Amino acid sequence: MPYWQLFYHLVWSTKHRQPLLTPLIEKHIYGFLTSKAVGLKGVVYAIGGTTDHVHMVVAIPPAISVSKFVGQVKGVASTRFNKSGIGDVRFEWQDEYGAFSFDAKRLPNYIAYVERQKEHHAEGTVIPILERMTSENVGPRLVREAASLYVTETDTWRAELTKL
Repeated sequence: MPYWQLFYHLVWSTKHRQPLLTPLIEKHIYGFLTSKAVGLKGVVYAIGGTTDHVHMVVAIPPAISVSKFVGQVKGVASTRFNKSGIGDVRFEWQDEYGAFSFDAKRLPNYIAYVERQKEHHAEGTVIPILERMTSENVGPRLVREAASLYVTETDTWRAELTKL
C-alpha cells in the first residue's frame, strides 16, 4: 500500500437546506457517515455542522476518488437512516458538495473549525469559502486562483481563508 496524506475538508447540505439535523437525527446521521467513511478506508478526524449541513475533515485514500467517496458516504447515511425507522422524516442530501484539500500542518485548524460549527454559525464567524457547495458564480477561480502565502498563525490562517 502506498504512503499517502490526502486531507480534505468536505461540506454538503440536506435537500433544499431543510433543518433535518436535529440533535437526535444528527447523532445517527454522523454515526452512519463515519461508519461508511471508515469502511472506505478513510480516516475521519472531525464531523460537525448545523441543522442543514455537515462538514467532515477526513483523509481519503488514493484508491477512491473524492466524488465517489462523498457519494457513497452520503448515500449510505441517508439510506440507512431512512430504513432505520428512527425519525418520522425522509432524509435526503443535496447533490452538490464542497471539497477542499490541505496539508497535514493545517489539520488541527480544520478540525477545530469543524468541531465548532454550531458556534461559528451562531456567532457569524464562518469562513465563507469553507461553506461553499457549488461552483456557481465562481468565475475565473475555476481556472486559476492566486497563490497564497504559507503562514502558520491561526489568526492569519483564518483571515487568509476568509478573503477567498
